[in-house]
Amino acid sequence: MKQLLAVLVFFLMSATAGAQSADADAAFRQQVNTFMDQWHKDAANADPVYFDKMAANGIYIGTDKTEIWTRDQFKVWAKPFFDRKKAWSFTAIKRNVYFSRDKSYAWFDEQLNTQMGICQASGVLHRTAQGFEIEHYQLSLAVPNPLMDQFTKAVKDFEARQ
Repeated sequence: MKQLLAVLVFFLMSATAGAQSADADAAFRQQVNTFMDQWHKDAANADPVYFDKMAANGIYIGTDKTEIWTRDQFKVWAKPFFDRKKAWSFTAIKRNVYFSRDKSYAWFDEQLNTQMGICQASGVLHRTAQGFEIEHYQLSLAVPNPLMDQFTKAVKDFEARQ
């Protein structure tokens, strides 16, 4: 009987710990989602705090092959958009969030509704004592496979004229 009771107690404790862990994981994912949604809103509102959410050595990769910037280079490039108080508007359609065991790093992929149509992005966040900061972000166009040949030809023709 003592063995049965011990097994039952162990099972209940394991189930409770698993539920607490799942709740903590869900809460952490929600923090990441909230942070990223706000970061996108900061851009839509041309709020300079947008750049403060990137690590000092953070990297932003845009849709053009020339768009590989450090945070400060990206800030210089984006200045005209932020000066006119209208930057870009990205709204997440779907986001998958993953993270290290200690939750000091999170990485994600997201589909976005943008002025360019549907885009995809991925990124890496570092959690610091002050909150999250973006270490790496890469934005890309989502080209439907049936259009790929046409798209590839258009890019090739464009580059040949450069």
